[in-house]
Amino acid sequence: MNVHDNHFCAANPKFLAVVTESSGGGSFLVIPIYKTGRVDPHHPKVCGHQGSVLDIKWNPFRDNILASCSEDCTVRIWEIPDGGLRRNMTEALLVLTGHSRKVGLIEWHPTCSEILFSAGYDGKILLWNLEEGKAVRVFDSHSDVVLCMSFNTDGSLLATSCKDKKLRIMDARSGRVLQEADCKRHRVGRVVFLGNMKRVLTTGVSQWNTRQVALWDQEDLSVPITEEEIDGLSGLLFPFYDTDTHMLYLAGKASASLLHHTKYQGDGNIRYYEVSPEKPYLQYLMEFSSPAPQKGLGVMPKRGMNVGECEVFRFYKLVTLKGLVEPISMIVPRRAEKFQEDIYPMTTGAEAALTGDQWLSGINRGPVLISLKENYKRANPIGPKATKRERRAAAMKGLDLLENVSPKTDNEFLRMFYRQQDELKRLQKELSDKDERIRQLELELHNLKNVTH
Repeated sequence: MNVHDNHFCAANPKFLAVVTESSGGGSFLVIPIYKTGRVDPHHPKVCGHQGSVLDIKWNPFRDNILASCSEDCTVRIWEIPDGGLRRNMTEALLVLTGHSRKVGLIEWHPTCSEILFSAGYDGKILLWNLEEGKAVRVFDSHSDVVLCMSFNTDGSLLATSCKDKKLRIMDARSGRVLQEADCKRHRVGRVVFLGNMKRVLTTGVSQWNTRQVALWDQEDLSVPITEEEIDGLSGLLFPFYDTDTHMLYLAGKASASLLHHTKYQGDGNIRYYEVSPEKPYLQYLMEFSSPAPQKGLGVMPKRGMNVGECEVFRFYKLVTLKGLVEPISMIVPRRAEKFQEDIYPMTTGAEAALTGDQWLSGINRGPVLISLKENYKRANPIGPKATKRERRAAAMKGLDLLENVSPKTDNEFLRMFYRQQDELKRLQKELSDKDERIRQLELELHNLKNVTH
């Protein structure tokens, strides 16, 4: 494991950014999110780094601002013009220097737009205040390379996994270690906070070299709440958690040493689970299977979802062997005659809750929430007269969360049966509500006729 195992792909409602191979320096592509088809080999790139780019992340509150880090020991902040690049971009808004070795990870703070964290091969985590353009804190509690960083909902806590086989939960301002686990039985690779559940989930490798997930209480890392073995494949498992639907996605990734072997099938699978605070904690649902190994995955923020299609999650899969970025949409199988409030609760918007100075002074505040109801547009159904091409295009739009894979075991048949029963009950209730509304309107109409007579 090493911090080269990043996603190399980042998305927001305006742009898609993809790290490209470039000799003599690091570069990456930025294209408008709506652009499809082949990208010209001479398409303008962001190419200001002097070494390979190791991580890229969009500012969660400003869709034109992108951060990148590189083997050249720097972190750079870029402003992408609306519509995308017309020429190569070499001048960054900010060049942040402070690491003594290459920088492998960057993470934006989840509630304020001026705070950025970076982790380098020097074992240090730097906290940057971009208003001042300098590092305001240095965390040096790690004895080796930091593999992953994750914030809790309000950004007051930072969870890290490290090559020294330890899982840590830290105060995000001071860097003080609040909890620490020595993971000898479960070698931690990636870590993610599970919303407001006060839990963290890690992926890694067991002592029998099988891929494994573990669930932890963020206030007591002495022993995991539960551990579950996934499979015996090589390569990492990347966890993605959707706070709104309590869904956990485990995405496999091809081992970096095998990605360039054309005969290697790799891991292109994405498993999804429902997370609950009580046993069984992780309820396996289904698996998206693909023979094409994925080098990385970008994720669209929830405010970029196609609400009319009941899309709840969207990946951008980087398929290295084909030079392809493929969108994979997770879609709840129902007809969206109206806005579906149960799968679209209030969610994180594009407005920062705090300034950097406010957060640094000690104020904690959760994200500013918005409703996605304004994004709702009723989907155009593909009718029986649709052409073959239209039906194929509709099928390619997204991946049905339940129907993309046929059930193979008795448990999967039962889960699908019960979910279909739930959907039937929901539709029956909706029909009953409409019948009641019709009766009310008929009564009102009858009363109006009596008044006029």
